Amino acid sequence: MAVYTQVSAEALAAFLSRYECGELISAKGIAEGVENTNYLVDTTADRFILTLYEKRVAADDLPFFMALLEHLAAKGLNVPPAIKDRSGVAIQALEGRPACLIKFLSGVSVSHPTPTQAEAAGRAMAEMHAAVRDFTGMRDNSMGVASWRPLFERCGRSLDQIAPGLYDDLGHALDVVTAGWPDAGFDRIAIHADLFPDNVLMLGDTVSGLIDFYFASTDLRLYDLAIMHTAWSFDATGETYHAAIGDALIRGYESHFPLQPFERAAFDTLASGACIRFALSRAWDWLNTPADALVTRKDPLAYLRRLAHYNSSLVTHVQ
Repeated sequence: MAVYTQVSAEALAAFLSRYECGELISAKGIAEGVENTNYLVDTTADRFILTLYEKRVAADDLPFFMALLEHLAAKGLNVPPAIKDRSGVAIQALEGRPACLIKFLSGVSVSHPTPTQAEAAGRAMAEMHAAVRDFTGMRDNSMGVASWRPLFERCGRSLDQIAPGLYDDLGHALDVVTAGWPDAGFDRIAIHADLFPDNVLMLGDTVSGLIDFYFASTDLRLYDLAIMHTAWSFDATGETYHAAIGDALIRGYESHFPLQPFERAAFDTLASGACIRFALSRAWDWLNTPADALVTRKDPLAYLRRLAHYNSSLVTHVQ
């Protein structure tokens, strides 16, 4: 989440008048994340999240995201579907951006999850995967394996401005991981593709919500777990691997989807791919985020260090 587009109180009040949601009391920009503009909105009736979709989220993809959230909510999962206005419309426009008013879910995102919380989160991902078995929507993964080389080339030698040798390390890792990327025999379903700790809401040791589905796409089911493993199992710098957390995530996931031997054999490759994907997108944002944006940039090197955990031979220049 972030704030790139400023919304005036007058414009927001007019926007809310389309809904049966009470009158505006307050709105506060949310700075975490890097993708969309988000506000926490309080009205006389309830609390909501207002999301304005910035350039990385294509307006044509929004119907897929909204259909997926509606599907999961109908299955009883704690996800935040978009709220429809009095005319039954969910996807609106505000300040020149596509926008949605989103159901607010209670809970907090934990920055230092316990093994018990990690196991609950892994189980929640498995429940989500089970719930989308009959979801018919399809969307190519815009940040999937086919996108990494073009993004790497757009970053180019500017990567070495972040750290000397980063260009060479990521280029070598790309060659190795994409050459060995698994496909045949692996389930392909709708995945979240970004289930970091800040996208899982907890109340104590219980998962109270899964949020931010704006990278959701049709891809390898196990890749979703690999992404989650890279995001949850390390400290913020990527230097320290917490085996108890990583093991708990997989244990929770296996409550619904026991890993087969061929899946275990491919897991480090999938996790290495996740590290490349997030190192590249973070590097792009690091190099291109507007100076005046209210947004917290994230360190791409933290994902290069994670990559070294899954395959130490891929990182030879940057530590």
